Amino acid sequence: MPEFLCVVCGTRYPESASPPPACPICQDERQWVRWAGQAWLDASELAATHHNVFREEDKNVCGIGTEPAFAIGQRALLLLRPEGNVLWDCISLVDAATVAEIQARGGLAAIAISHPHFFSAMVAWSEAFGGVPVYLHETHRPHVVSPHPCIRFWSGDRHSLAPDLTLVRVGGHYEGSTVLHWSRAAAGHGALCPGDSIRVAQDRDQLAFMYSYVNFIPLSARRVQAIWDAVADLPFERIYGYWFDFKVMTDAKAKLHRSVRRYLAALAD
Repeated sequence: MPEFLCVVCGTRYPESASPPPACPICQDERQWVRWAGQAWLDASELAATHHNVFREEDKNVCGIGTEPAFAIGQRALLLLRPEGNVLWDCISLVDAATVAEIQARGGLAAIAISHPHFFSAMVAWSEAFGGVPVYLHETHRPHVVSPHPCIRFWSGDRHSLAPDLTLVRVGGHYEGSTVLHWSRAAAGHGALCPGDSIRVAQDRDQLAFMYSYVNFIPLSARRVQAIWDAVADLPFERIYGYWFDFKVMTDAKAKLHRSVRRYLAALAD
């Protein structure tokens, strides 16, 4: 039986004879349903019309995205580490060519995801690499449409994947919205992978924060302050956003702090 994909968010659903009646992730007020109504695509159809590309975003940081663009158009990040590579966030297409390319780069030891909009085909990704664990914050549990033993729910505000990798719950966009801090990145100066909890703006010198970007629902001052407070003690020189080339490559922590202050000042005006 086919595995259907929501064409708007790219979430992959379990095998079924017919598409689900709706995509709850898109029905949420942070997302949207097409004006023409819910639409689905068989995962095999996506593989027939699309392919994945690999782009080096930084030393030991490789972006993986789908062309032509599908769903939200995000790209995953492959973090290359001697102790085991980690995939940050997911995309909908996982095919033989992609698996072979990642295997040639050392394979995959784990997957971690920022929030439900990037769950995509997380179970298929795990299975393609022998059932590697997929780490999600426990508050995301109600949004999982394909339960699977590979999913590892973590709790609290921080979870250590390895001595150099820490998952940090910052909240805001979702209660469990998570960023990944990689202390070894940027020649030891550190980097954040924030999904869109902290969104790289068009000029790449500013960061943005929203409850819903597409429906223009802002966050409160308290919640934006909480995002900063969650990462204020972490060293990081760079921020890798969720689209190709949307990244802050210098002085990222100071730019994030300025962006928080700018947001708070705008709300207070």
